[in-house]
Amino acid sequence: MKPHLSRRDLVKAASAALAVGAAPLAQSAEAARRFEPRPEGWRAFEVTTTVQLREAAGESVVWLPVPSVETSWQRTGDVSWSGNARDVRLAADGKTGAKVLVARFAPGTPDPRLVLTNRIETQNRAVDWKAPAPAPADPADLRHWLEPSELISTDGIVRKVARQIVLGARNDREKAQRIYDWIIVSTYREPKVRGCGAGDIKAMLESGNLSGKCADINALFVGLCRAAGVPARDIYGIRLVPSAFGYRELGANPASLKGAQHCRAEVYLKEHGWVAMDPADVTKVMRQETAEWIKDAGHPVVAPVRKGLFGAWEGNWMGYNSASDVKLPGAKQGKLGFFMYPQAETAAGARDPYDPDTFAYQITAREIAS
Repeated sequence: MKPHLSRRDLVKAASAALAVGAAPLAQSAEAARRFEPRPEGWRAFEVTTTVQLREAAGESVVWLPVPSVETSWQRTGDVSWSGNARDVRLAADGKTGAKVLVARFAPGTPDPRLVLTNRIETQNRAVDWKAPAPAPADPADLRHWLEPSELISTDGIVRKVARQIVLGARNDREKAQRIYDWIIVSTYREPKVRGCGAGDIKAMLESGNLSGKCADINALFVGLCRAAGVPARDIYGIRLVPSAFGYRELGANPASLKGAQHCRAEVYLKEHGWVAMDPADVTKVMRQETAEWIKDAGHPVVAPVRKGLFGAWEGNWMGYNSASDVKLPGAKQGKLGFFMYPQAETAAGARDPYDPDTFAYQITAREIAS
C-alpha cells in the first residue's frame, strides 16, 4: 500500500506529473502493445439484465438503469421487459434525465422476476486534434458541467490541488493533460474496494488516501477539471465484450457481466468539443493487467493505454447516463451519488447492488447484426 500522502506530497506529485509524458519506456520482458481506438463503424449489442429477488418479503421494488446516452459514439435502440411484476414503467429522473425501469411486485409474489433487454449500438471514439473547431456548445450546459455534486466537490482542497496542478497552463487542453497525468502518477487502483468505489473526492484528498476504483479515480479527475474551470463529467456504464487490443482488464465476459460496471469521463475543450478521457483505466492496467503491479507509467504495457485514453476510448462499453445525486422514483433510500447498478428494496430494506449473487441479478451481452 502506498504511504499516506500529506498536502505537501500532493504538491510534489503535481509537479512530478508534468514530466510523465516525456518518461522513457521502461525496459521489461513485457512486449509493447498497441492501443489505438479509432472509429471503424458501428457494432450492435443486445444487453439483458435479469433480476430474481430472493426471500422478498412484502412489496418489492426494482430499479434498473436504462441507457439515456445518444451521441456520435452511442445510439440506443429498443427497450423491452418481461416478468411477474404488478406494475412496470419506464421513467426518467426529473433533474438529471437518467432513464430508469421501475418494477413493483405485490406482496407474496413468488420469486419476483424482471428481465430488461436493451438494444444498443456503439463505436470506437477518438478526437481528431487537427480537425476544425466544432459548433459552440450551449453555455448553460457547459456551466452545468462546472458545478459540484454531493460527491464531486470543487471548492476547498479540491480547488487548491487543481490550481497547483494547472499553474501556468496556457489553455484548457493543457490543464486537462496535466490533471490526467497527475491522476495517473498520484492515484492507484485498489482491487479490494467494493463495486466501483464511493467517489467522495474531498475525503480522498483530505485523507491522502488516493486509492480506489473508477468511480473514485475518474471522479477525482472530473472534480479537479471542474475546479480548474474545464467542464467535465463522468459517464456511468458497463463493459460488454473483450477489448480488441488484447488488454484483459479493458474488456469483459459477455456471458456474465457481474462487476463489469465502469464509468468513463469526458472534458469539454473549446477547440474540440467533448473529448474522451479515462485515467482510471490506466491505473487499472498498471495494477491488474500483469502478475506484478506496474508502477512506472512509461512501462511498455501501460504507455499505449496512457496515450490512447487521453482523447479516445474503445466501443466495447455502453454508457447509461451522466447523472449524479439521483433520486429513484418512490425509493425509501436517499439520493444515489451515481446510478449504474441495479437497485432494489423489499420490506427488509435495500438490497446490496455490489452483491449480485445475493441481490440477485445477472447481466449479459450478445453482439447482433446491426
